[in-house]
Amino acid sequence: MSDFSIPQWRDDDELFTLCRTGLFSAVIGDVMDIMGRTHQFLSPRIQPLREDMVVVGRAMPVLEADDRGGEGPGRRNDLFNRPFGLMLQALDNLKKNEVYVCTGSSPDYALWGELMSTCAKNRGAAGVVVDGYSRDTRGILEVGLPVFSYGRYAQDQRPRGKVIDYRCTIKMGEVTVNPGDIIFGDLDGVCVIPQEIEKEVIHAAWQKAYGEKRVFEAIKGGMGAQAAWEKFGIL
Repeated sequence: MSDFSIPQWRDDDELFTLCRTGLFSAVIGDVMDIMGRTHQFLSPRIQPLREDMVVVGRAMPVLEADDRGGEGPGRRNDLFNRPFGLMLQALDNLKKNEVYVCTGSSPDYALWGELMSTCAKNRGAAGVVVDGYSRDTRGILEVGLPVFSYGRYAQDQRPRGKVIDYRCTIKMGEVTVNPGDIIFGDLDGVCVIPQEIEKEVIHAAWQKAYGEKRVFEAIKGGMGAQAAWEKFGIL
């Protein structure tokens, strides 16, 4: 195995390519644990629609709320007179390498679907993470945009909820998600890397991933678990 070297990147395109090809959620979570950031994984209910999906990009947080009051005219807040609230504006506001990250509603309806996936992909978005269900599964899989959700459920959000804000700070369980934080998700979960520590986390995760490969080769060659831990400090 070649000598380890810290990866460098010039922009987000290069950074996210490095993350996608060399890292995984477990190693990223491990290094944030060591740094004292022990609440960076989103709920384990949030899973990829297809096992090989990987999402990595910058968070574009979206706040959804239940609303059973119907659409206007006549609602006191004009936001609630609009179909889906601010959802259409949020979709159109997505930028390249961003991840639509939505929370705030009850899990009674789907927060994402095929047409939304198509809009997001056209904007260059990196993927979607919703704290709830998605629908139009066959269509989403054909579009090819990575979508992470609770699973499949066709009930629509239009008469049940509205987007009330976007590019805002949100809370998903114990995890705070700020605009621009890095979202990394794979089959084992979705974690949030705070923007202010992203370089340190990526460097440490890369180093740990390299170390784990060395441990794997050692154990594969017959080394015991205790001996591997004492030599490498990784297991």
